[in-house]
Amino acid sequence: MAATAGHSLSPDLPFRDRVVIVTGSSRGIGKAVAFHLASLGARLVINYVSNSILAQEVINEINSSWSVHILIAYVGIIDPTFPSIANTTVTGFEKTLNVNTKGAFLCIRESANRLKRGGGGRIVIFSIRALSGLQDALGCGAYLASAAAIEEMTKIIAKELKGTKITANCVGPGPIATESFLSLASEEVVEMCLNRLPLLRLGEPNDIAVVVGFLVSDEGEWVNGQVISVHGGPWS
Repeated sequence: MAATAGHSLSPDLPFRDRVVIVTGSSRGIGKAVAFHLASLGARLVINYVSNSILAQEVINEINSSWSVHILIAYVGIIDPTFPSIANTTVTGFEKTLNVNTKGAFLCIRESANRLKRGGGGRIVIFSIRALSGLQDALGCGAYLASAAAIEEMTKIIAKELKGTKITANCVGPGPIATESFLSLASEEVVEMCLNRLPLLRLGEPNDIAVVVGFLVSDEGEWVNGQVISVHGGPWS
């Protein structure tokens, strides 16, 4: 489902009159991205899966020539039981790819057909495969397979959109102190992240939001077809 939110605009706001779709924006990283872009003048389409109340709260706090300029897709699930590949069911594997890979594919495909051409068009997709601590992680086979597909689709669509001035990039956040991460991660996992990250802290949603804000800005146009890791540095 989706709902809309506007922002009181002034002429110096860099995203003035640009329409942005942010999926998964009722909480966590998606919510932080939505608030950040709203503060820069964007008109937002707030997307949610099941929690319309939280989505409406985002709209209320933030507060339509509809030509969509920007899509930010935060799509992703991971099996909380972290099964090995040998123990991953076909149903579980298909669910992960249907939500993650197919969801990203549909967002990318529709963006390629609908985003405004000629300047300002931006696609940003999320994937956490780039997180150094998750690469080759046991129990994440299906998720990492889906994430790899997302990253490759992002690189390919950037080439296919040659001449449109639409850019496409993938953002790979590290461990972020969101409700979803903290509900999945045990105290031992959180402690391990804190000890291995050079900055000795979990990321905050706004750490990701400001990077997305740059990628979708006019200043970020020269960054295209890339996977940007935003994870506080290499794990030790």
